[in-house]
Amino acid sequence: MGRTGVAIDVTRHDVDSDVAHAELGGFTVSGAPVASVRSAMMGVMNDDAQTAITQVTEQEAELVLTTFTHDDAWRLGSRLTELAIERDLPVTVDIRKGTQQVFHAARPGTTPDNDSWVERKVRVVYRFGASSYLVGLKARAEGADFNATHDLSLQEYAAHGGAFPVRVAGVGIVGVVTVSGLAQQDDHALVVEALRELVAAQGPSSDRG
Repeated sequence: MGRTGVAIDVTRHDVDSDVAHAELGGFTVSGAPVASVRSAMMGVMNDDAQTAITQVTEQEAELVLTTFTHDDAWRLGSRLTELAIERDLPVTVDIRKGTQQVFHAARPGTTPDNDSWVERKVRVVYRFGASSYLVGLKARAEGADFNATHDLSLQEYAAHGGAFPVRVAGVGIVGVVTVSGLAQQDDHALVVEALRELVAAQGPSSDRG
């Protein structure tokens, strides 16, 4: 069931006639063309994507720091690592301050491939000025292939959740904090959780929405 209240049931699919049984908004429509079912499913997906886009946009407006020193980066990275240990999460944690890598830790279960994911997601944040999750959500909501649309190599850019811009009030983006190893929404959520704690510890900022 999507947020629009549209439910899709494709369990009765007549492959010979290329029709399906669709249930839309509680009303059953038999013999609906598969194309119509797919269109309805895309509507649900787009609705969910728009909701997620709104939520992530609000997170980016909320999570603005008053300062971001090397010690702040250490605190943030240490907290992320602590959460990963407590929950036994196989993640790599990475923090950049400008172009400098100021924190990096890898938990059991990760591989060098996670480092590649980190690099690719970080590049998206620095190029587009938004979290890698938000950039990817917007592309999917538009039905676009992110890499093809922007003519960017898959080996260098990944609009996949987990990299979040570090913003400082009155300055803008000064770094990136990244998690790799979980489903993209979970990578993103872990970063948001730890960053929110750091924001709260620093106190209010006039730049927060």
